[in-house]
Amino acid sequence: MILRIEQVWETDLNKEMTAAIQGLLLQSFPDIYPKDRIFFKQLPHFRFLAYDSENRLIGHAAADYRMMNAGGKPVRVLGVIDLCVEASSRLRGVGSALLAAMDRFCEGRAIDFILLFADDRTLYLKNGYHSVQAKCKWMKVNHETLSTAGIGSEDMDALMVKQVGPDRWNEGELDFLGYLY
Repeated sequence: MILRIEQVWETDLNKEMTAAIQGLLLQSFPDIYPKDRIFFKQLPHFRFLAYDSENRLIGHAAADYRMMNAGGKPVRVLGVIDLCVEASSRLRGVGSALLAAMDRFCEGRAIDFILLFADDRTLYLKNGYHSVQAKCKWMKVNHETLSTAGIGSEDMDALMVKQVGPDRWNEGELDFLGYLY
């Protein structure tokens, strides 16, 4: 399969891209994704979009760059948000190609870790991520009203990280210093 992956800054999305992304997100997360926008709680900084040979959008991964506090140590994190692949393309390596694009993006940049949440860890374990158990703290955002709803704190077991900088992950509480992906 011929696959083209394009990095698009959120500010550069056009109406066609937005419609295609929304269709893929709704197909992938039908019971939870808002039907009127292409983000859940907050806009990402950029997205990787995977297209097939017919220029159809078949894969998506958004990214959020920010500082976090891992066990008392500031870390620069690229967060993976809403990685999804069209149902008919899921066994064709599109997810791994999107993760490889994230890896290439991180090369030579001021990023310590790539972070994500995963219910099914299979794809991520194959691509160099490892599970981390941490008590997480974050700013709660009501995704329906898009308003701040307080501070959340919870032990998370779906958290996964990949080291892309020189430092190792610091165990302990993880303060997102913002919203939870």
